[in-house]
Amino acid sequence: MGGVRRGPVVRAVFAVKRGWYRLRYPRLTLGRGVEIRGRIRLRRGVRVRIGDRTRLNKLVRFAGPGEVRVGADCLLNATWIGTWTSVTIGDRCLLSDCELLDNDFHNLPPEQRHDTPIPATRAPIILEENVWIGAHALVMKGVRVGRDSVVGAATVVRTDVPPRVVVVGNPQQTVKKFND
Repeated sequence: MGGVRRGPVVRAVFAVKRGWYRLRYPRLTLGRGVEIRGRIRLRRGVRVRIGDRTRLNKLVRFAGPGEVRVGADCLLNATWIGTWTSVTIGDRCLLSDCELLDNDFHNLPPEQRHDTPIPATRAPIILEENVWIGAHALVMKGVRVGRDSVVGAATVVRTDVPPRVVVVGNPQQTVKKFND
C-alpha cells in the first residue's frame, strides 16, 4: 500500500504514543508503523493485536474478555468492538464509526436475562480482506463479511455477507455486486 510519507517529528510522536499504550495496556500488541491519531481504550481483559501501518482515529474502544486481531494497513475511526470470543479484521479494512459485537451480552428468555450469559449468546466475527464498514453500522455475532464487500451506513448485519457486494439497511439487503 502506498502510504503517506511522514517526517521524523511525526514518526517520533507516533512512536512515543505506541510506547505509552504498550505500557498502559500489557494485552495490546502493536505492529510496526501503527499510527494512533486519537486515543484507544481497552477494558475487561480484552487482548488486542493490531497489524503494521494500521491507523486509529478518534477514540477506538475494545472491551470484553475475548481477542481482537486487526490486520495490516487498516483504518479504525471511532470504532467500538465488544468481544467475548474473537473478532478478526483482515488486511486493508476500513471501519468507520461502527460497532462490532460478537455477543448479545444477555440471555434472551425473560427468566434468564439477569443470569450469566450462556455460550449461545456469543459467536466470532470475521471481516475478510478489504472490507469497508460504514458509519453507525452494527455487525452482530457470528457474522462473516466477505472480501471486498461494503456495509453501508447504519446497516445492521445479522447474517453472513458474501464477497464483493454492498449491503444496506435493517435487515441487510444486497444492493450491488461487484463484477469480476
